[in-house]
Amino acid sequence: MIARRTLRIGTRASALALWQAHHVEALIGGLTDAPSVELVHIKTEGDLRTDVPLWAVGGRAFFTKEIDRALLAGEVDVAVHSLKDLSTVLEPGTELAATLTREDPRDALLSRTGAPLGKLPAGARIGTSSLRRRAFLSRARPDVSLLELRGNVPTRIERLTAGDYDAIILAAAGLRRLGLQQHISELLLPDDFPPAVSQGVIGVCCRSDDVETLRWLRPLDDQGARLATTAERALLRRLEGGCQVPLGALGTSIGGTLHLYAGVCALDGSELLTASGESESTPAKAVALGQRIGDELLAKGAARLIAHERDSRRPVEEP
Repeated sequence: MIARRTLRIGTRASALALWQAHHVEALIGGLTDAPSVELVHIKTEGDLRTDVPLWAVGGRAFFTKEIDRALLAGEVDVAVHSLKDLSTVLEPGTELAATLTREDPRDALLSRTGAPLGKLPAGARIGTSSLRRRAFLSRARPDVSLLELRGNVPTRIERLTAGDYDAIILAAAGLRRLGLQQHISELLLPDDFPPAVSQGVIGVCCRSDDVETLRWLRPLDDQGARLATTAERALLRRLEGGCQVPLGALGTSIGGTLHLYAGVCALDGSELLTASGESESTPAKAVALGQRIGDELLAKGAARLIAHERDSRRPVEEP
């Protein structure tokens, strides 16, 4: 009997990234005759550049490109990412082998008093590292103060508890995966706060020509998550021109129908463009739906809005 090679999973070393990598390890382990798995910790630009807001750093893939380079170099066999961090254009020679079942895609507000967003006092200090969240916060609560927030999930909660902020916004998925959902004061409705593209989905990549690894990863793919994020990523690819854009989107696949809702918001909250549509739940139709919604947003002025926000960005204060 020929011994199977150990699958080396490349991952960041944060608590959430390790949870995701161990989750993939467990899923692979549940397959018949599964190979052994080894985790390889890799530092990324997003881990090292904590002195500036991520949206102010040029380029993309702050949390993924070093892992993908290790994948292409043969140093690891599997790359595990939060799919929302993964560029819509994959590194040549790699492929998205599996999109795992989606966790709650919504944003969550955590406040020191437990108050929801609408009950926070004027001038409340809200921490977020996301350009999208800043834009939709400015629209919902133009009277609050927005502060920069970096660090891993537990660190961000510690800073809230220490009084550096009155509230912070994080992805509900990460909180649930780390068992920290008890800190959630309010889950923000996607109609008002559309989540980041692919938020709540773990993406698992490998080399396109690695047939043996693909054999173990493809059974992990969730069709609903694949269709929804295919539409969302096609939309983002249609709109993006680099870095982050103040865009939120959510695809849902129910039965044979795929629905996509998206919104682009001015950073100061003064203007919001939305579009939605439906299609059949097939991969090709999902791509077409995302492109169609992207074109609709562009026709309404999304390119102008995004360009204006890029030209007018200023660093936000950190406490």
